[in-house]
Amino acid sequence: MPSKILIIGACGQIGTELTTALRAKYGVDTVIASDINTRNLDLVNSGPFEIIDAKNYNAIHDCCIQNNIKTVYLMAALLSATGEKYPMEAWDLNMNSLFHVLKLARLKVIDKIFWPSSIAVFGPTTPQQNTPQHTICEPTTVYGITKQVGERWCEYYHDKYGVDVRSVRYPGIISHKAMPGGGTTDYAVEIYHKAITDKAYTSFLSEDTELPMMFMEDAINATIKLMEAPAENLSIWSSYNVAAISFTPKEVAETIAKEIPDFKMNYEPDFRQAIADSWPSSIDDSVARKDWNWEHQFDLKKMTQEMLDNLKAKYSV
Repeated sequence: MPSKILIIGACGQIGTELTTALRAKYGVDTVIASDINTRNLDLVNSGPFEIIDAKNYNAIHDCCIQNNIKTVYLMAALLSATGEKYPMEAWDLNMNSLFHVLKLARLKVIDKIFWPSSIAVFGPTTPQQNTPQHTICEPTTVYGITKQVGERWCEYYHDKYGVDVRSVRYPGIISHKAMPGGGTTDYAVEIYHKAITDKAYTSFLSEDTELPMMFMEDAINATIKLMEAPAENLSIWSSYNVAAISFTPKEVAETIAKEIPDFKMNYEPDFRQAIADSWPSSIDDSVARKDWNWEHQFDLKKMTQEMLDNLKAKYSV
């Protein structure tokens, strides 16, 4: 049987589009999507799909054996804002799911893993401008803690057992195809939807909160490009910094207003403001650009045009 790819957490914001991209590249039947339920029917009906709880080692193991899975993309996680509401659930899901796939690789059941980290590994003591690859990581959220610890375990399993596990520290991800799932950068997706439907948006972050962001197409390209890179080219086995653009809520609102002149923006910062304030405003990803030729394609203007054009079609505006 030809080897296949398993995506765990395929119904999430990134998992949905990653599944589509991998199937387009490697073939529909080569990529098995999985999640804890069938909430995303478009994805479920688009190709092979399995119900798998990311916390269930036996379920993941059996799926890998039965389908000759050799590559796993572990996308299941509780994100930053949701994780603060349910800290123990976030720890349980984010850590145990990683241990399960690392164990499968250590036992040679699978050959390669992709596991996403996040800018949430950084904290208020981290350099805020052009945050370097190697720097202080003192996260202040449960989500960030799980990602920091996960990075260390990934590097440990690579150094100790030779496990091929690869990772990038995603910034905020922006997409018109799937809604975000409880992160601190969710405003940067919600704002485009509200601009089309309501011509107004109330941001839960202050107007001058600058954060690193990335259009989904760039995020998917970074993920696949890293996974296809020769192992001998890689120097980071914890997680690579990747970057594209940084902007504030005010800047994205001004960009939208150029296309929708009567768009109105308001600000009511909530508990997510403290999380955002602990994160960097820009990222130095020169190591990724050197090791595997990473480069982004979308700036704020191009991304805004892409978001508005697609959402106008979606809402029949």
